[in-house]
Parts: sequence; structure tokens; C-alpha cells
Amino acid sequence: MVAYSFQARFADAVECGEKRQTIRANGKRRHAKPGDKLQLYTGMRTKACRKLRDAVCHDACPILIDHDRVVTFRPQEFLDPEEVALRDGFASWSEMRDWFDATHGLPFRGTMIRWLAPLAERSEKH
Repeated sequence: MVAYSFQARFADAVECGEKRQTIRANGKRRHAKPGDKLQLYTGMRTKACRKLRDAVCHDACPILIDHDRVVTFRPQEFLDPEEVALRDGFASWSEMRDWFDATHGLPFRGTMIRWLAPLAERSEKH
């Protein structure tokens, strides 16, 4: 089981199933791989911690975010930056690019994790 915590601004979108991916920096802990069970939270390690949902990872791949492009690997694929930004909960590509630049610096290399959100849960929450 792998747990991920989300900023408050993304919590509602994760909880209702609208946001079904996250892009994370690589670090000491391994990221989810396809088939892994996920626990998705907001406010982890605080008194305000709240579980948003359980999910199952269906895809995890290396990703590169640069000033003007988004590339995934395995297989190598150039993605539409605007589409990636919207799926990740940002209002636009420029907002997402600026956030990654300010937070991690560009180019950013990390992992994109995508999960399945059951349709019944999504429709009940909306």
C-alpha cells in the first residue's frame, strides 16, 4: 500500500474522482507501480489529516517537465502540456509549469502516477 498526500487545493478533486493522477519527485521511497493499492489523503502528518479515497494504481512512468513540453518515458511520448495540467488539477499549463519551476526547478524529472477511481464513487460524490 502506498499513501500520497495532496495540498488542500486538490483535495476535493481527488476525493470526487476528478483528479486521478499525481506527479511526484523521485526520492528515497519508491512510488506506486501498477496494481498497488493507494491511500490518498490531505494534510498527512497534521491534525487536519483526512483520507480522501482508496484507489488502485494503473500506471506509473517517468516524466520530464520542461519549459515548453511534457514527456513521459516507457514508451517515450510527448504529451499535450495543457491536457496534463488540467488532469493534474491545475487551471492551465502555465500555472503548472510555474509551480514546478518554483517548487522543484525546471527541467523536472519525476514519476507520474495514475489511478482508477470507481465510477460509482465518482457519481455519488457529484
